Amino acid sequence: MRLAINPLTWTNDDMPELGADTPLETCLAEAKLAGFDGVELGNKFPRSAALLRPILEAHGLALASGWYGSNLLQRDVDAEMAAAEPHIALLTALGCKVMVHCDVAGSIHGDRSMPLSRRPILTEDAWRILLPRLSEMGRRLADRGLTLAYHHHMGTVIQSGAEIDRLMAETGPEVGLLLDTGHLTFAGGDPVRAAGDHAARIVHVHCKDIRDTVLRDVMRRDLPFLACVLAGTFTVPGDGCVDYPAVLKPIAAAGYAGWLVVEAEQDPALAHPLTYARMGHDNLARLAAAAFSH
Repeated sequence: MRLAINPLTWTNDDMPELGADTPLETCLAEAKLAGFDGVELGNKFPRSAALLRPILEAHGLALASGWYGSNLLQRDVDAEMAAAEPHIALLTALGCKVMVHCDVAGSIHGDRSMPLSRRPILTEDAWRILLPRLSEMGRRLADRGLTLAYHHHMGTVIQSGAEIDRLMAETGPEVGLLLDTGHLTFAGGDPVRAAGDHAARIVHVHCKDIRDTVLRDVMRRDLPFLACVLAGTFTVPGDGCVDYPAVLKPIAAAGYAGWLVVEAEQDPALAHPLTYARMGHDNLARLAAAAFSH
């Protein structure tokens, strides 16, 4: 089982001031030092394969994947594929198997003034537009050697357990699921149930944990998503309330062979990046070894 980490531990894409002075070199060196085999893309990564490949190779790291935010409710698949082409080309050139994909039409997760209760909800008409377009984009990505890994995410149109269920029910295997344990717990869903129900469709896993007392507080105050991050809602696997043995068991039983990615947005000034990277790696390695050895 291959473990990767998202560079959000060191520098934050949505809040660039967090870790602004931390160079990419530090992020990669410490990811390797913590024991990881791969990383996902972040805002300090060059987006040219010719530039990025030697940097990753120098650290002995593979590229696991990288986030792509689509707008399939506003533009068709031809336009979306054209917009995504530089990203697709980078992922394929560096040997990635999945593309982290989230439709961000109307999303509020990056809006520091918008409480999470105001997140967009799909109408029936919108579902009828989005799902066929996701399926078509998934088929086209498959022709390029990539599996669409749909990332349910707080503050976006697919956030809840019920929305994930509908996405899976009304698309086929051309749309894979990125199970994010932290986002689903945050949304009031059950990552254990989702792992069991959708194990065969899970193609990428983001392992973030939740500090339950912080979650209850930020939900009570109805804070914007990024304020929830700054409050410390997320942490690394094994440091919160997510039942990782129960989540990983059905995924392992289904023969999952992709990446397990530690992704825990925190303020690096409060959560020392290397300390938490090591904690996340060691906890997840132990949990994965137990789940995947049976």
